[in-house]
Amino acid sequence: MTIAYDKDGLVPVVVQDYVTGEVLMVAWADREAVGLMASTGYTHFWSRSRKRIWRKGEESGHVQRIVSLQEDCDGDTLLARVEQTGPACHTGAPSCFQSVVFGSTEGTMAVLPDLKRVLRDRLENPSEESYTCKLYADENKMCKKIVEEAGEFVLGVKDGSEDEMAWELADLIYHTMVAIEKTGLPMDKVYRKLAERRR
Repeated sequence: MTIAYDKDGLVPVVVQDYVTGEVLMVAWADREAVGLMASTGYTHFWSRSRKRIWRKGEESGHVQRIVSLQEDCDGDTLLARVEQTGPACHTGAPSCFQSVVFGSTEGTMAVLPDLKRVLRDRLENPSEESYTCKLYADENKMCKKIVEEAGEFVLGVKDGSEDEMAWELADLIYHTMVAIEKTGLPMDKVYRKLAERRR
């Protein structure tokens, strides 16, 4: 990597969940921290307040295993896609980016990591009232709903109705995500198969 460090010898690092694409945090790294990331496979940063290198999760245990590390076109920003253990934010939130200061996250992909967390919680903390838990408990129903929603999405496509397509695709995505959580299907395997299809 040919990194363009700033006048203080630092480079910003954007940290992103490798499965959902959610931005977890932004931190600074110096040359040594970048070297440690490359040699250990875990995120290391430079603390501007403590004036020292720190490994993410060294106290909390909420480490970040690096899946990929990229530099931008100018070489002055790094993007780390990571497998996050526990919450990324020191507040206990999944991401440091919780407050909306302009616009709305509705209508963005921000819903996917939120939904994934809800589905994980329903799997780990079952409730008789939860529709998701009922799907988890009945594999046949879970699978039939995916087929049903796929068919309804296709009918929406044939009808040319944008509203119908959006509604049915949302149902299909939700029910598919339920099956992914239930089976524990590793998404990196899915992404590798998708990468084969872009050729």
